Amino acid sequence: MLYSKKFLRILARNNISPRATIVNTIRYLNNKSKSYLIYQSKQYCVFRLLQNRNCWLGNLSIQPFTKKSWHRSHLCTMASEIEIEQQLAPLRLHVKEQGDIVRQLKESQAPKADISRAVAELKKRKKQLEDKEKALNPPDEFNRSGLETLLKQRFFFRPSFSIYGGVAGLYDFGPTGCAMKNNLLQEWRLHFVLEEDMLEIESSVLAPEAVFKASGHLERFLDYVVKDVKTGECLRADHLLDGHLEKLLTDKNLENEQRKEIINLRAKLESLSLQELGEQIRKFQVKSPVTGNDVSDPMPFNLMFQTEIGPSGGTTGYLRPETAQGMFVNFDYLLEYNQGKLPFAAAQIGSAFRNEVSPRSGLLRVREFTLGEIEHFYHPNDNTHSKFDSVADIEITLFPKEHQVSGKPTKKMSIRKAVDEGVIGSKCMGYFLGRINLYLVRMGIDPKYLRFRQHMDNEMAHYATDCWDAECKTSYGWVECVGCANRSCYDLKCHIKATAVDVVEVVLSKAKVGKTFKGDAKKIMEYFNNLDDGTAEKYDEMLKDASEIEVTIDSKKFVISKEMIEIKRYKKEIHVVDVTPSVIEPAFGFGRILYSILEHNFRIREGDEQRSWLSLPPSVAPVKCSVLPLSAKKEFEPFLKKIATGLKMHGISNKIDDSAGSIGRRYARTDQIGIPYGITVDFDTVNSTPATVTLRERNTMQQIRINADIAPDLVSDLVKGFTTWNQTIDKYPLFEGQESTK
Repeated sequence: MLYSKKFLRILARNNISPRATIVNTIRYLNNKSKSYLIYQSKQYCVFRLLQNRNCWLGNLSIQPFTKKSWHRSHLCTMASEIEIEQQLAPLRLHVKEQGDIVRQLKESQAPKADISRAVAELKKRKKQLEDKEKALNPPDEFNRSGLETLLKQRFFFRPSFSIYGGVAGLYDFGPTGCAMKNNLLQEWRLHFVLEEDMLEIESSVLAPEAVFKASGHLERFLDYVVKDVKTGECLRADHLLDGHLEKLLTDKNLENEQRKEIINLRAKLESLSLQELGEQIRKFQVKSPVTGNDVSDPMPFNLMFQTEIGPSGGTTGYLRPETAQGMFVNFDYLLEYNQGKLPFAAAQIGSAFRNEVSPRSGLLRVREFTLGEIEHFYHPNDNTHSKFDSVADIEITLFPKEHQVSGKPTKKMSIRKAVDEGVIGSKCMGYFLGRINLYLVRMGIDPKYLRFRQHMDNEMAHYATDCWDAECKTSYGWVECVGCANRSCYDLKCHIKATAVDVVEVVLSKAKVGKTFKGDAKKIMEYFNNLDDGTAEKYDEMLKDASEIEVTIDSKKFVISKEMIEIKRYKKEIHVVDVTPSVIEPAFGFGRILYSILEHNFRIREGDEQRSWLSLPPSVAPVKCSVLPLSAKKEFEPFLKKIATGLKMHGISNKIDDSAGSIGRRYARTDQIGIPYGITVDFDTVNSTPATVTLRERNTMQQIRINADIAPDLVSDLVKGFTTWNQTIDKYPLFEGQESTK
């Protein structure tokens, strides 16, 4: 390997040891069968990756340097990344080794206890790697308090019933938040329901117990909780234990053996059974963090809200925790509406309810929320999608379960390549991941903070065979905003089984009846073949106490002996198609999406830390255009009304701000709620013929002067994406200042 003198001098000036950070790293990489080279060429050097570009280095960006891009900061960044990767490499290898052990145990069908111990060790190693990554790559600074202040001031959302002290996990949306949320829903309908010709339904939010018993929610949709023995306050058991263990680790006098035990236990908290959780709570003498009181043993707590349907209380019901079951129980009607053809998709938007033990983090974990769910029904032997090619070349950031097990970072790849290599299981799943990515980015999610993480086998929902979460990075960490699950045919089979018909069938011995009744045999056989269930039940009861029964057919009596007849009981499943379809289900949590968009679009004006604003895309912005008079004089009013009416005729929401204050302050107020465009009526509007107005763009704060009559048309084109601001300023000159001042 060769190094230019200039390269070495730059490393030295920045206290970077070339031997420690470059030479040793490259030797290490070469030992791993990767070929790298540093060489000199005139006055600059190149750090080149010669082969295996998608190596385990993951996020380490190795870039060639040319004369134009040569700068010591590039070398510092490169060397810093190498140093970070050097520290992470042994931990990644540590995780990979344990992941291989877990796979081998599962493949050899080892005892469950051995697999559980190996999985717990894997979780511990993954936690160590994640902690190290966070320490070496601290999260971007974000002014959450500034955003929260803005959201409260402009009433995007607030805790419900706050004048009564509020209820945790319940929120009210104000005018701005409600408008923004409705825009998200409308764009969702356009992007999915309209584009895919989906069948949208609206089912009841209240369902009888039988529905959720069949779907598995009654048995499995639960958390473990403990109670304060004196106050009765409920606490989520695993969170309580984890907080207590975390506090113990801060004790400097804690012995090493006990420290290791606690670290191991924290790594496997999620996999503890009810009994194991109780044993650990007693062992570490966990108390309520609020009162210091003892807590009860853990108990299961179902997250669904239970109620009684009707005044007699005879029918138990639940508020739905998801909208999906409404589509599954209506599947046969939807199939009939679709003329019996597969594939097709059903969609539904509505409220869902989950009685969270510890709601927190604003809109991210609440008890009532709005879901948008799609159920794409397809033949189990055909998991392709007719529109796959339209998204196949989109690149998305993936975090497959194999990477999580082996400690590898995320990787960016095209959907086509991910399907071809088996990272994504099918073209149908790949298609919906691509469509989800397009929707989220268009709504304002920053692609840098968006990834698709595959569920590990031990965290899969009871109904899923594969699942990918679209996760958005926020100040709270990575947040699941959309789940895309392959539910296979689980739900439909459950409902078919639960609604199967009890059948009582009477079967006669044809030979014995024919021999005994001769010419009347056919008449008797037809009679028993057409019996209803009630009559069949009656004959079954009679034969329990007697050896024969007497029946009357066409006014003639016949005695049927017990040897001639057999009563069969079974459940008959009602099928509307020859096969039970499989299902891909994208589920959107709009509260989480909305909050992530707000974080990703929160800005502070350069040079003015007090001036916060939202760079929301026009399609999502709660108001599309502001109309601002420069004066309160009456001659301005006709222009304001005409412009506002013109905008409304185009379906563009607008807000007239004729309040006191300078035009700069009013611009700042409109920027705070993300209004992308502003039309200003000034003295030139009143005094010029034809009347002209200024049009301001929020992000750049640039303004142009245009004819007042075309202003609504131009704003409509900008909002709907028919033209861009750059194209607009090429056509109209930038505004410098008004000529008239009164």
